[in-house]
Parts: sequence; structure tokens; C-alpha cells
Amino acid sequence: MKKQVKSALMWTVVGVMLAFMYVPILILIIYSFTDAKALGVWGGFSFALYADLFTNSSILGAFKNSLILAFASAALATVLGTSAAVGIYYLRKWKKTTASFIANITMENAEIVTGVTFMMFFLALRLPYGWTTLIIAHTMITVPYVILSVTPKLAQLNPNLYEAGLDLGASPVKSMLCVVVPQLVPGMLSGFVMAFALSLDDFIVSKFVNGSVETIPVYLYNALAKRGADPTLRALSSVLFVAVLAVLIVLNVVTEKRRKAQFTAK
Repeated sequence: MKKQVKSALMWTVVGVMLAFMYVPILILIIYSFTDAKALGVWGGFSFALYADLFTNSSILGAFKNSLILAFASAALATVLGTSAAVGIYYLRKWKKTTASFIANITMENAEIVTGVTFMMFFLALRLPYGWTTLIIAHTMITVPYVILSVTPKLAQLNPNLYEAGLDLGASPVKSMLCVVVPQLVPGMLSGFVMAFALSLDDFIVSKFVNGSVETIPVYLYNALAKRGADPTLRALSSVLFVAVLAVLIVLNVVTEKRRKAQFTAK
């Protein structure tokens, strides 16, 4: 009986937490299908906000900028993060601990501090704010998440896999690229998607180093500051949420199929 009460209490807590997280998003999505100006007022079912969204050149331009930035920074972060994860994994003792600590600083640090640091760093280098500074900053803040995604996959590998490639005549680079890296693909994909989502969502760092490049979070902030709660933003937020959710679902399905295929092969 106590076990049943404990289980019910646990599921109640989980349900309340999920409700606090997702009910506001669900309400936002529901009211994106009405053209009423105020949230909470139902003016009849309508796709008017979505029609306005996909004909608004400012929003489409910011969305395009966000996608380009997210893809570029996530791709770079995946390459750098995978390389860093492999390097850190093969370090020994205190060197490994120190390298892991340093790699996680940007993830654990307050984002506003990171944003100010990047702003002052680029200013000291006399590097104009814009695409270059945005890509560098977003890559650096997402690399730790790629490292976290790839490291568990490294721990699951046979520790002799790299040496086996060398014994079969492969060069160190070829052994790493052709033997080790293919085993890390699921972790790399997870890291890429996480980096992509974080870049797409970032506002604080972007606001400090974006220059004249307007991303979706920056656009939302500027729109709210100038015009208040534009109803079109409800449709935009809904599209972004559904798009990210779809990517995560596809990634999980692909990863699970790959895991089952590897288990069956064994």
C-alpha cells in the first residue's frame, strides 16, 4: 500500500511539473488559431495569424537569419565538440578533470556574463559585430553540450578500438575517422540537435554581439518593446515549438532504431 501511495505521489508531482511547463505553451498554440488581439479572448477559429506570419518580410528575414546561424554554429560546435570530447576522454587523471572543468565553464556560467565577455572580447579585437561574432559566440556556448552528448558514447566503446585500427595498418587520423568517429554518430547527432535548438533560442548572447543581424529572439524582444504583444508572435512561437519538437522526435526515433539495429547485430 505504501508503495502504491509513493508511486501515485511521484506521478502527481511529475504531472504538476509537466503541466506548469507545457500548459502555457498549449494555450499559446490554441490562441494562435484566432485573430483576437488579446490572449484569452477567442474571436473565432482562423488562420489569419499564420497568413500574416508567412507574409511578414521582417519575421521571415529574422527566421532565415536564425536558421543560418543555428545550422552554421551547430555544425562547427559538433566538429569542435567531438574533437574535444575525444581529446579529453584519452587524457589521464588530473588533466582530464581540468580539461572537463574548463570545457564546461561557458555552460555553467551566467549567460549575461558570457554575453558581456564576448562583447568586450570582440571589441578588443576590433571585430565588427555581425555574422562572424554571432557564429563564434554561438559555437562557443554550444560546444560543451556536444561534449556532454559525445562523451557517453566514447565510454561505451571498446577501449582497444583505436589501437585495433592502427594494428590493421591505418594511420592515426584514418583510424580515428574511419573506426572511432562512426561509432560516435548518435552522440554527434544528439549534440548537433541540442546545439541547434540552443542557438535558435538564444537571446542574451545574441543581443550583445548581433550588430545589425536580427534573429528571431532579438526580433521578438524588439517587437514587444516597440509594439507590445503582436498577435502574430503567437503563431511564430507555435511554429518554432512544433518545429523543434518534430526534430527531437525524429532524432529519438532514428537513434532508437540505430540502437536496436546494433543490438540485433550483436
